Amino acid sequence: MKLYISILFLMTSVFGYSQNWNTNFEDVKVKAEKENKNILLVFFGSDWCGPCIKLDNIVWKSSEFQVEADKSWVIYKADFPKKKANQLSSELTENNNKLAEKYNKNGSFPLVVLLDKKGKVLGMTGFKNVLASEYIKLIHSFEK
Repeated sequence: MKLYISILFLMTSVFGYSQNWNTNFEDVKVKAEKENKNILLVFFGSDWCGPCIKLDNIVWKSSEFQVEADKSWVIYKADFPKKKANQLSSELTENNNKLAEKYNKNGSFPLVVLLDKKGKVLGMTGFKNVLASEYIKLIHSFEK
């Protein structure tokens, strides 16, 4: 029984690692300043945007991205779901709309924006059909 529980715990910890997407942009700014990191802001349509979902599966959920994000950036996903069952709280929806007004005026999805810790845009990109390692390099290219 102990062996079964140990194996279950190990599998849960290995496969259960989830990306640490922040849910409060004000906290993101404070954390970025404190940790001297840039902010990775992702505009995302979780239940309707095909390229967003593909980017999520190929890049954001990859262990390579998860390790790099923990080391290099403070990350925030501004989600804009359309299905009623997936709606966010009114406060979170309002905050994401304010971010879109400032950083995504064209309403592009997905839109990946790298900001410095003060909120200045360093670079932007959208969906690229590339490996996680190549996408990470693209994001880092904005830092130069």
